[in-house]
Amino acid sequence: MKPKSYTKILVVAESIDLEDSSGSKANVALIQNLHKAGFEVLVYHYTRKEIQLPGITCMAIKEKRWSVLFFLSRMERYIRSFLKLSLSKPLEKVFGFSFTLFNDRNSIVAALQEMESFKPDLVLTLSKGGSFRPHHALLKMPELHNKWMAYIHDPYPMHFYPKPYTWTEAGARQKEEFMKEVALKAKITAFPSKLLMEWMGSHFAPYQTKGVVVPHQLEHGNNDEVNEELPYYFKNGNFNLVHAGNLLWGRDPNGLILGFQKFLKENPSAKRHARLIFLGGANHYSSELSEYEREIYQFKVSTDYLPFKMVQKIQKRSSVNVILEAKSTISPFLPGKFPHCVSANKPILILGPGYSECRRLLGEDYIYWAEIDEVDKIARLIDNFYCQWKNDPNKLKLNRPDLIEYLSINYLAETMNKIFEE
Repeated sequence: MKPKSYTKILVVAESIDLEDSSGSKANVALIQNLHKAGFEVLVYHYTRKEIQLPGITCMAIKEKRWSVLFFLSRMERYIRSFLKLSLSKPLEKVFGFSFTLFNDRNSIVAALQEMESFKPDLVLTLSKGGSFRPHHALLKMPELHNKWMAYIHDPYPMHFYPKPYTWTEAGARQKEEFMKEVALKAKITAFPSKLLMEWMGSHFAPYQTKGVVVPHQLEHGNNDEVNEELPYYFKNGNFNLVHAGNLLWGRDPNGLILGFQKFLKENPSAKRHARLIFLGGANHYSSELSEYEREIYQFKVSTDYLPFKMVQKIQKRSSVNVILEAKSTISPFLPGKFPHCVSANKPILILGPGYSECRRLLGEDYIYWAEIDEVDKIARLIDNFYCQWKNDPNKLKLNRPDLIEYLSINYLAETMNKIFEE
């Protein structure tokens, strides 16, 4: 479906570097699919290095290096480095945010004010992590508020997170006021998940009344074109369970690993070809994972960071892909890896709360789900996958055309056209 009338979208993104975070991967997939849907897209990004996306004009925003805020931010950094004295918390208690963030915000504002020829019909802000720099910048540009779509990728501030992540940051009151301002001044608020829209709407009503769901996007392309050899620990002929991505605190892998161990104990013949593989760099659980790897021959952990395209290639060739979330009553997040797992078309083992966006999308009748600490159930689910794999590895598929459509360019175009019509 092509855009019906208004077509120009200015995207202000914190980063479009595929290798720096799952948030940036999600940003790039959304930008590329807006372009493929027929919208005219211009990207201003604060990656601070030159990056171009095929067919899309991308402008790297330069940091303002001759300002009082830049000087203050560097002074605070030097004090931390050389005097081993951190001023970040006391400063954020007073100002709400760091001098670095304020200078970055002003850098983005200055770059957008210099933009002349492009007259957008919509301004879409995309951030990552917990900084929301593009959103800070748009708040300072009231002339754009009537065409501003603020994309909220995660709960914010941290005391709005569900347990176990909830904690109170320095400057929490100012951060909450910031999110209130965004809710009030943005024309549209967008979220990758329905549960996240409802979650943030429970704190500030405008997030729901103005809200639309724009899920993380499928990337359209053939990742098998990656020429590098697959890592030594991944063999195509094995029964491979793959978890890709960083294990942040709370995403405890112990239940999965113990469930896999129990499965091996009950299926000794599987030891020859069953493998549980964790892909990703150093993380909160690295020391525990290393200990397990020494004890369990069939358990493998990537020692180096793997490029995004290589990870996608492995996901497509896996037997089962794993999504691991925290122990909680709710998970309103749509994990950035969810579209990659759907695209791989291999069964997904969901480990997390019963009330989550992943389960909502897969459906209450999707049986391959367990809490992260349900070792016996995890072992049974792995055994179920293994029996199917032994019968015919080629039939071990997700087969969810409804999710392919939901994460597709067509669905994105329909959503955006409705926004423009309204």
